[in-house]
Amino acid sequence: MKTHQTLLLLAAFVLSLGGINACSKKSSATQPSPPPSDSTTTQVTSQVAFWLTNTDMSALFQRQNVALNFSGGPAIQPVITVDTTTTYQTIDGFGYCLTGGSAQLIYGLPQPQRAALEQELFGTDSTNIGVSYLRLTIGASDMSARVFSYDDNASPSQPDTTLANFTLSDDNMYLVPLLKEILAINPTIKLLGCPWSPPVWMKDNDNSAAGSLLPQYYPVYAQYFVKYIQAMAANGITIDAITPQNEPLNANNNPSNVMQDTAEDIFVRQYLGPAFQAAGITTKIIVWDHNCDVPSYPEYVLADPAAAQYVDGSAFHLYAGDISALSTVHDAYPAKNVYFTEQYVAGPGSFPADLDWALLNLIIGAPRNWSRNVLEWNLAADQNYGPHITGGCSDCMGAYTINGTTVTKNTSYYIIAHASKFVRPGSVRVSSNIPGNLQNVAFVTPTGQKVLIVLNNGTSSQTFTVQFNNKNFSTTLNGGAVATYVWQ
Repeated sequence: MKTHQTLLLLAAFVLSLGGINACSKKSSATQPSPPPSDSTTTQVTSQVAFWLTNTDMSALFQRQNVALNFSGGPAIQPVITVDTTTTYQTIDGFGYCLTGGSAQLIYGLPQPQRAALEQELFGTDSTNIGVSYLRLTIGASDMSARVFSYDDNASPSQPDTTLANFTLSDDNMYLVPLLKEILAINPTIKLLGCPWSPPVWMKDNDNSAAGSLLPQYYPVYAQYFVKYIQAMAANGITIDAITPQNEPLNANNNPSNVMQDTAEDIFVRQYLGPAFQAAGITTKIIVWDHNCDVPSYPEYVLADPAAAQYVDGSAFHLYAGDISALSTVHDAYPAKNVYFTEQYVAGPGSFPADLDWALLNLIIGAPRNWSRNVLEWNLAADQNYGPHITGGCSDCMGAYTINGTTVTKNTSYYIIAHASKFVRPGSVRVSSNIPGNLQNVAFVTPTGQKVLIVLNNGTSSQTFTVQFNNKNFSTTLNGGAVATYVWQ
């Protein structure tokens, strides 16, 4: 499915999901001992809450019972200074891609177990991680049990140009009912829809893989998006945004569809944008949704005022290129938003390397380059990295592994949790410097809390000072460790 970044092929980390049965996905790694419960531990007084993940798994998104209090004393070098007077973009959320396969696995859990998992993911109280953004697949992705679209009862010789056969029947089995349960927990979660391929009868190769949308079907395909948004709305599901095509320059996937920048520009300008406008649809249109190595693609669309009037911004993945491409596009078109919408962890993976790379490039790197969100790829997969289509990704590890009723947390869970729990929608990124290996990003939440996420990107332990409003506290992180600090 993707151009893979270099990953060490070590055993994947696993951890038992609290309240839900768990086991190793493909790992013999020793599980860490659970931290002492609150009932047996005297909680120290601390102005700063400190959540930690160590690469040796001795702490895994675990709140630390240490006193971190601001004072006016001397600062221990190096110093991270958080400056809330300098502000950047508003944050929409952090989360995952809820593929058809992950919906099938999660919805297939027994109801009490499924409810516990949904609460842990989407609940916003002290015990949950508050995922606030999901990317959905419009029709099948490669992480579905089979290839399908919403209008398959047609052919090139008998096209369904009125979309009379349009149906969400495949999604109605798992995805739609699961989304209804998620929305009952978090009614304001943002949902982004994205197709991997149009119905095959609309394509020039009559195949779910590769090929391109035939220009004669541009107006029909625009109505396909309209019908999708309206059908989801009829189920009480609001689609906040769509992208016209997942990875439009990637033909090496199943499903897939090649859409050049010239084609996406025409499709948005002449068909999709006007169709949304005519139907009274306010769902955002976000272009590109592919790697950081071709910023010229979204720039081409945004340079066309007739298309750009309908476009909210552009979306990126990082299987190629550099995360700074988001700033390149933002700086060229500062009125348009940028988003980070997909990155996978390859199984079986290396917990230290995967955690470090994702925190550096995504959780820290993407917001520091103007992204309003950060999404990891597949929310859940089984012990064989499925369900997946032949010709699709065969090593995409989910944030959870679900093997029957056995549920295991994987690296992506911790990558997202360090941000999603604290950086709530409506938060604003603020200024912070990066001294040496202490990669970081800072935010102010809608309730006025300050959130600082720090990665010690070095190999040795580092003591440092966090300074805010001319007061400071000192703290220490092991090499490779990730911390989230929260204060009022």
